[in-house]
Amino acid sequence: MKTVKYILLVGDGMADYPVPELGNKTPLQVAYKPNMDSIAANGKSGLIKTVPDEMTPGSDAAICSVLGYDPRVYCTGRGPLEAPSRGIKLSGNDAAYRCNLITEQNGKLLDYSAGHISTEEATQLIDAIKKAFDQPGKIEFYSGLDYRHFLILRNFINPDLIDCTPPHDAIGTAVSAVLPKAKSPEAKLQAKLLRDLIEGSREILRFHPVNLAREKAGKRPGNLVWFWGGGRKPSMPTFKEKFGVKGAVISAVDLVKGIGAYAGMEVITVPGATGLANTNYEGKADAALEALKTNDLVFVHVEAPDEAGHVRDYKLKVKTIEDLDKRLLGRIIKGISEPYTIAILPDHPTPIKTGTHSRDPVPFAIASPSLKPDGVKQFDEDSAAKGSFGLVENNYLISILLSVNNM
Repeated sequence: MKTVKYILLVGDGMADYPVPELGNKTPLQVAYKPNMDSIAANGKSGLIKTVPDEMTPGSDAAICSVLGYDPRVYCTGRGPLEAPSRGIKLSGNDAAYRCNLITEQNGKLLDYSAGHISTEEATQLIDAIKKAFDQPGKIEFYSGLDYRHFLILRNFINPDLIDCTPPHDAIGTAVSAVLPKAKSPEAKLQAKLLRDLIEGSREILRFHPVNLAREKAGKRPGNLVWFWGGGRKPSMPTFKEKFGVKGAVISAVDLVKGIGAYAGMEVITVPGATGLANTNYEGKADAALEALKTNDLVFVHVEAPDEAGHVRDYKLKVKTIEDLDKRLLGRIIKGISEPYTIAILPDHPTPIKTGTHSRDPVPFAIASPSLKPDGVKQFDEDSAAKGSFGLVENNYLISILLSVNNM
């Protein structure tokens, strides 16, 4: 039987270490996920290294790797990779930064997401920042989704010369200790500009009506902007050019949509897709089934497990895995009527123990009419380690997925 359609499903950050509160099992081992387990039981499993040792274990490197793009070449920064999803145009000498709305308390970085502030509230805060700091053609702020926004600096020095700390890696750290720093003398003025914008945002945001209302309601305010992930626009071959198949991407996250846009994939926006535990799982499933009518491959990305890992909520992480399995994966499997090959994996671990990403290999499973099962019955870290694919270190998941018919 010839497989004509491919489904790639990534549960961001699903992999984990054993959690004491879960009986020293991982969230994947505890979660009720019959559809993921079915893929493992009817296919082949393994572990795959998605982040090179020399790179920071972020979703930019991991997602590029999963899709078959060498992250050492194409990961120029979170900012430039995400910008296309918001219609932001970059020239060769522009620098794009991710701009988080964060919560500062007593001089320390308390929350990288300002209590997962809503898009509506955040837009008002970014509008106030724009009014204070925007200089068209030089300094430009753009609003995004929830706490995730953008700073574009036109004709700016190479961002590689400035050290910016991701906010989710600095929780509990003094803000003054992790402000942008120049790596070389020629970048001192530009690093100072970033620091001045961060420090200057404090007075603008502290007494903003949105933040006063959030504090009154017992919520964390977005009282500081934070820049990280700076870089220049990458030049990428299209997915069709690399692999000979037409692809689509479904995600709530600007990073994933931006990579898809650079790769020439159809980028599909699903109403109610939030990047959080309340995302529209069913809507993503229906969009995937519709996209398969006109595409050879559909890549569906779910951010919710990663966000649960960042806030170190093991119960929420288990729930997001179960929701992904039942409400999204199960709906796709039930709704598809033609032969297909399907893969499931995290892009990287986001362990409850640390609350941040790690570069440990992640489990993956692939099922296809052309694959003989390897005896693995569950989808989790330990089970996948026993799979016939073994540990994959020098290959990309997409390459394996598209070649299973030849195995």
